[in-house]
Amino acid sequence: MNKLPLIIKREYIAKVRNKSFVVMTFLSPILMVGMILLIAYLTQLNDTEKKVIGVLNESDYFANEFVTSEATSYINFQDITLAQAKDSTMNMGFYGLIYLPNEPNLERVAQRAFFYSKDAPSATVLDKLENSITGRLRQERLQELGLSPKEYAEMDRSYNINIETFDGLQNIKGINEIKAIIGGAFGYLIMMFIIIYGGFVMRSVIEEKTSRIIEVIISSVKPFHLMMGKIIGTSLAGITQFGIWIISGTILLFIGLAIFDIDPASLTNNDRMTSGMVSSANVDVDALTQNIQLYAQEIFDLPIFAMLFFFIVYFVLGYLIYSSIYAAIGAAVDNETDTQQFIFPVILPLMLAIYVGFFSVFSNPNGPIAVAFSLFPLTSPIVMLMRLPWGIGEGGVPVWQLITSIVILIATFIGIVWVAAKIYRVGILMYGKKPSYKELYKWLKYSS
Repeated sequence: MNKLPLIIKREYIAKVRNKSFVVMTFLSPILMVGMILLIAYLTQLNDTEKKVIGVLNESDYFANEFVTSEATSYINFQDITLAQAKDSTMNMGFYGLIYLPNEPNLERVAQRAFFYSKDAPSATVLDKLENSITGRLRQERLQELGLSPKEYAEMDRSYNINIETFDGLQNIKGINEIKAIIGGAFGYLIMMFIIIYGGFVMRSVIEEKTSRIIEVIISSVKPFHLMMGKIIGTSLAGITQFGIWIISGTILLFIGLAIFDIDPASLTNNDRMTSGMVSSANVDVDALTQNIQLYAQEIFDLPIFAMLFFFIVYFVLGYLIYSSIYAAIGAAVDNETDTQQFIFPVILPLMLAIYVGFFSVFSNPNGPIAVAFSLFPLTSPIVMLMRLPWGIGEGGVPVWQLITSIVILIATFIGIVWVAAKIYRVGILMYGKKPSYKELYKWLKYSS
């Protein structure tokens, strides 16, 4: 065991001094930040371009429905034919033309209305036009039943039910989805780290096996210690690289946003969405502002420190389990091509954890599926982190489930290391033979 620190140090130094490791450590943040800035810039540039739509209204209706906004401008054509309006729209490069024919009643106008465009129009534009016509039709129908315009405006106001906890605290709609997304981001981060750096462990074992260096090393080091040293050393190198990515990426992102004068809100298009919500649903601006404050308060009240602490715990345990499996795969094969038959069964639980876990937590974080996946050791590092935004204890993850999950993870890690060490002990000396699952099972039955 006294040789284990030497193996860890050797693996760590060999990894961080690798040329490709150094290049990717400093190049990846630049590429990622550059991509984010490019997306933000293109989004911002795209939002500055208004859609211009021509309107040929031959009817006695829809006089005030098509009003120019920040996103769309409407140009009214008068005293021209439909063919002339089409030619003018195409010649002036407008986005499209909406045609409202002269008919005796509103229902007929709506039925024979057309939107002409060069290409297939976007769903956003069509929804806006259809909502305008639908609203006018609804108003006309209700007025025929004796409803005044004032009464119609009152009736058309949207309704949101008040939400409170049993303790009297005001609640808001959609916060569960936000919590699921935050937890899912933590889980997705673990999955990507496992896939990337678990592969590093596997390739490191394959390289040493094919170069026959491993035959010299195991003459003085037990295979179990060698495998553990590789796992821990590579994971430390990965954490170092990951830390550099976060720090340098954050600094570069803020510098890039400041230099190119890019508004981060342009990525989400919040302003335009908010204005659309206010105009289409008659939402009270003060109420909307209050809701935004409530959302911010809910996010601020999340158990951030507990989530970060257990993120580290599940990150370490999950990575140790999967990297042991990757090391065993590397010892069993002679090249990366032969690993394909073993990789998919390893990645499958991670994919299930992300997708099944996300949808189950999204609908019911304490439901049977969410609980089962958060206890199963191959999926719990991801699914349990998805559940943690709801807190620990009453209303959140029960303490017994959290403790049980960690205990199962530790026991599973010990069991997988034992199994992987037996495969490693036989596989590192096997050359020229493509192993099968049946062959691996035979290796497990070999005595020490």
